Amino acid sequence: MPEADRSTQEGLWEKTRFVGTELTGKVLGIIGCGNIGSIVADRAQGLKMKVAAFDPYLTEERAESLGVRKLELKPLLAESDFISLHTPLTEQTKNIINAEALIATKRGVRIINCARGGLISEYDLKAALENGHVAGAALDVFSEEPARNNILFGVPGVIATPHLGASTMEAQEKVALQIAEQMSDFLNTGSVSNAINMPAVSAEEAPILKPYIKLAGLLGSFAGQLADDAIEKVEIEFEGLATELNYAPIVSSILAGVLKHTMDSVNLVSAPLIAHSRGIDISTIRHDRVCDYQTLLRVSVVSKSRTRVLAGTLFAGTQARLVDVQGIKIEAEFAKKLLYIRNYDSPGFIGALGTLLGDEGINIATFHLGRRENGGEALALVEVEGDVSDAVLSDVRSLPQVVRANYLTFQSDQ
Repeated sequence: MPEADRSTQEGLWEKTRFVGTELTGKVLGIIGCGNIGSIVADRAQGLKMKVAAFDPYLTEERAESLGVRKLELKPLLAESDFISLHTPLTEQTKNIINAEALIATKRGVRIINCARGGLISEYDLKAALENGHVAGAALDVFSEEPARNNILFGVPGVIATPHLGASTMEAQEKVALQIAEQMSDFLNTGSVSNAINMPAVSAEEAPILKPYIKLAGLLGSFAGQLADDAIEKVEIEFEGLATELNYAPIVSSILAGVLKHTMDSVNLVSAPLIAHSRGIDISTIRHDRVCDYQTLLRVSVVSKSRTRVLAGTLFAGTQARLVDVQGIKIEAEFAKKLLYIRNYDSPGFIGALGTLLGDEGINIATFHLGRRENGGEALALVEVEGDVSDAVLSDVRSLPQVVRANYLTFQSDQ
């Protein structure tokens, strides 16, 4: 059509030069039969074409409902008069149309790619066009974009457009409406959909996930404030009701909590990317086993020197609680100001600590204790009213029973 248009506007009348082919009764082979591919199949059937599809994720039932034949790649290539690509670019699909695939196609096949550049080997397609095996190619995408120079430019039988797949007035209006609707959903319900750089959260999931995301951030912050050296791995375990959750935003929240004490700006969007860039290994485990709590998150943070393990749960479905530190059972809220003390379980410790803080004018709001065994390693989480200075913290560390002491702070909106 473009050539016929140019020829006619140049004053030529070359009716015999331009001979097309009918679509009715021809076979359209679709590679990638997802959302767009299935729409193309429907349109092609309206033109009375026979449609075949190659897609490893297409079930027989879905193919039947779409009215398409599900084929493996080689049979589809061999049978198709037209081939249209609608698959993402992955290691598996890169150059899926190459010299070997083109040899397997019918002579005179026509190829359309409006999906992703890189799905077709442009060098191999050029050769197939020049030797007449491929009758034509319509390309909206290229291996390098913007495509200023491309080996297919100027090759007879090639129609090229500058990635115009969604460039219609209607499509742009729909995109604008969709963005407005998604922003409204997020502001009104917390639903996140179609985000390219953060986990998707449906409107139904948002209220359920909200307390878990808060708990995850608090656990991450706790672990991050205790980190002494470079973190190498973060492992998150889910037990009880937590195993049924969309875990991606929970993982992001934990990572944001872990990292924020060493970085000026980190959030749920950037945390996974930053962790990856730092070479931190992230893993998740869902346990199908009896749990002491209705729901539980366990976080293990591995550094060069040690591994720290924390566990938390939700009381009444919304209230974040710390329930385990390094295997020591303890139940405590994440207070805004908290002394974390590891000590030996021996008489006089609580009194000595209380006296020290009292002399400094620091009031103890709550005191939570746990221990492994009588006289063994113990843990104290002390909520305080008033800031703990470095000098006071040094005095706490000087108490004979104390192994380690840290002053932790948690934001109320965490």
